[in-house]
Amino acid sequence: MNDGPGNSSDGDGRIHLAFDRDIRVIPISAIVPLKSLPDGARESRKFAQVLSSIKAIGLVEAPVVIANTQNAGTWFLLDGHLRLEALKQLGMVEVECLIATDDDTYTYNKRVNRLAPIQEHRMIARAIERGVSSADIADALGLQVESVIRRFRLLEGISPEAAEMLKDTPCSMKVFDVLRQMSAVRQIEAADLMIGQHNFTVMFARAIRAATPDSQLVTAKKVTGAAAGTPSGQQIARMERELAALQTQVKSVEETYGIDNLHLTVARGYVAKLLANGRISRWLAHHRQEYLGEFQKIAEIEAIGPQSEATEP
Repeated sequence: MNDGPGNSSDGDGRIHLAFDRDIRVIPISAIVPLKSLPDGARESRKFAQVLSSIKAIGLVEAPVVIANTQNAGTWFLLDGHLRLEALKQLGMVEVECLIATDDDTYTYNKRVNRLAPIQEHRMIARAIERGVSSADIADALGLQVESVIRRFRLLEGISPEAAEMLKDTPCSMKVFDVLRQMSAVRQIEAADLMIGQHNFTVMFARAIRAATPDSQLVTAKKVTGAAAGTPSGQQIARMERELAALQTQVKSVEETYGIDNLHLTVARGYVAKLLANGRISRWLAHHRQEYLGEFQKIAEIEAIGPQSEATEP
């Protein structure tokens, strides 16, 4: 889970966590699901994967609950309905849960993130420490054994500070391969850059590595004639200037994004209202059909901005 997306802010500008940091063990009988599983959910492939994963390596993500203020000792389930059902089928009587402090279940579920690579690494490491073989883990997660071992070794050569900064981000394993080529101090700087720009792609990590002086690389660059693809000093300087310019542009977009989004939302609503007028729609159909088609596309847009991924039922 990511503490960042689970935060909320009041009018005083202070940031409040949407759930407590501590995990609490709660009897499953005291947890009340807020919605029923859809028909066929227990026979689905996803449920079978959750079931086999819990059997082999234990619970990966803790369900999220909130206290029932009307009935002390009971809890409402906000996230993790499939996991809870699987635990019931396995005969478990209690489960470790995250305690939510925000009772807006729609908002909370919309902000839940799936398991980040570092969290996945720690889960696999815990399972191996408990004596679960890499083959069993691979079978439970539907991965190759080599892939499980690679995930287990994800943080080898990674600065603990950089790992902590990136623990809830969607950095791929290839990003960590790039970071591993840098010194510990440079890894922290790179992590800070990626977080600041909300850019966790391999290409961005490689650009940071290319702009890294030899003294901050784990192994100095070896030049073997024309075959070596090492950027020259001028190329690195140009990349640094372009990166700085890009960061400035991104910052400018971030500052105006909210108001631009509001303007677009209002404009979309206005266009939809115009098209609801039969006289206007008929006039456009007869005189400006190309405009009518575009206006209809705008009016049919359900939401402006990036869409959140659907979460587990």
